[in-house]
Amino acid sequence: MIARALLLILWLPLQVAAQGFAGLGTDADGFAVPTPNPVFDFPQDHGAHPDYRIEWWYLTANLTGPDGTAYGIQWTLFRSALAPETREGWSDPQVWFAHAAVTTPDRHLVAERIARGGIGQAGVTVEPFAAWIDDWQMAGPSFDDLRLTARGQAFAYDLSLQANGPLVFHGEGGFSVKSAQGQASYYYSQPFYEVTGTLTLPTGDVPVTGSAWLDREWSSQPLADSQSGWDWFSLSFESGDKLMGFLLREDDGTSFSSATWIAPDGMTTAYPDGAFAAQPVTWHDVAGREVPTEWAVQLPDKGIDVTVTALNPDAWMAVSIPYWEGPVTVQGSHTGRGYLEMTGYE
Repeated sequence: MIARALLLILWLPLQVAAQGFAGLGTDADGFAVPTPNPVFDFPQDHGAHPDYRIEWWYLTANLTGPDGTAYGIQWTLFRSALAPETREGWSDPQVWFAHAAVTTPDRHLVAERIARGGIGQAGVTVEPFAAWIDDWQMAGPSFDDLRLTARGQAFAYDLSLQANGPLVFHGEGGFSVKSAQGQASYYYSQPFYEVTGTLTLPTGDVPVTGSAWLDREWSSQPLADSQSGWDWFSLSFESGDKLMGFLLREDDGTSFSSATWIAPDGMTTAYPDGAFAAQPVTWHDVAGREVPTEWAVQLPDKGIDVTVTALNPDAWMAVSIPYWEGPVTVQGSHTGRGYLEMTGYE
């Protein structure tokens, strides 16, 4: 209860004039904003960008146990700035929070952590890489070689991540447009992690293997004020190809879309608004909300016409700013697995 109250206090300056989902359409006055033709600097850009208002390190993994049972995990560290600067101690305007989850076919286990910047409770370093909040950590000798840990009241996981492909950049070289008005973010991914490790569940430890996808994104006004939420898909096909696509829903019932096709060697094709399509097929009542947990997804240029179905329709993230997040299966013109995130469903 204290942690939740603290988060609300820290969010308040952003939410007083909230526009778009979670205030992400609020004017970016005083903060840096993404511009076209970015030049990334690694490993520094794996770290924090405190002059931008919002940023995340967001990892999802599709895993399999020894008996063939499918699992999914999420680990996300968020940085939200109340001002574009850093300070020592409690006066630091950088706010950190994190979500972790394990999804099974019949359980969805969630935990949340919250921290203020400037006191060492949370942060990111780049050489060697480490992103942490309290005892949750994603760290290793490099961005391609990481150990991921988190725990909640009813679960824990300890996973090793080894990248076997390159970073990929979304939009135009990492400049990802989010609206017809031009709102944008810097956005790149490492979608080629191989995973081994252990899930600790109420029924005991489960050794798992699988694959993971890490998104890095930062901006100061990633949404237009008329956008109420998004539907984001990361799909990995048995062919070795991958697809990232999203819809940003407008208040008038229309949407803005974007997609990236990722070949097995990491070569990308960016698709503008209108090329990627996703339509809800089946709706599910979860936490008192109707949420689409089966989708028809098309990317005609690549022959994609698939049905994307939630492994567990009840994968509701009951955190301070709630949303739906969980693993999915893919059937149709292509088969595979992936993840789906949906925000803004009231």
